Amino acid sequence: MTNILFISSSPRGAASQSSKVAEQLITGILAEDPTATVTRRDLARDPLPHLDETYLGAVFAPAETHSAEQAKLLALSDELVDELFAADIVVIGSAMINFTVPSTLKAWFDFIARGGKTFRYTETGPEGLVTGKRVVVVEAKGGIYSDGPMKVHDYQQPWIRFMLGFLGMTDVEVIHVEGQALGPDRASQGVSEAGTRADATARALVTRAAA
Repeated sequence: MTNILFISSSPRGAASQSSKVAEQLITGILAEDPTATVTRRDLARDPLPHLDETYLGAVFAPAETHSAEQAKLLALSDELVDELFAADIVVIGSAMINFTVPSTLKAWFDFIARGGKTFRYTETGPEGLVTGKRVVVVEAKGGIYSDGPMKVHDYQQPWIRFMLGFLGMTDVEVIHVEGQALGPDRASQGVSEAGTRADATARALVTRAAA
């Protein structure tokens, strides 16, 4: 059985193209493998709290000193980490907001980046502990950032790739949904191209899992 973890983060709700294409990808996986399960985290609908003194105190202080609120926040982090470790495939939907990720997605990474749990420091440097995952990131963008003059201003994809790699997830594919603010024709083209890529990726993921 394949376990899929879907992290959506777009604030656009039903209008979100990153979520739509990601759902198309998941539907394709389920069509190829009906036994697969899906765990969904909608970070826009149910946002995580941003890091504060309470949470950081819980992470770095002994458990016996934790307040009730600290214990609650740490339990939330543990739940998110457990979801991640249980997944075989991680699907992340991310809308570009001001050239980078939504703050809700940043909060998710903040809660799953746990020293001694999802990464550790060794004599040779940091080591990611979340290994053996296949990750697909669906990124929706108003302009064109995969090539051309705006490519250097894409702080979304490099940051996501770095954070995933830091935690041990290096098998990463990115599906771009570009040109969403460049008129209806270009927006439709971007969605169509991303949908075709999502269908092909779904088939490839299931084929690899069965190999």
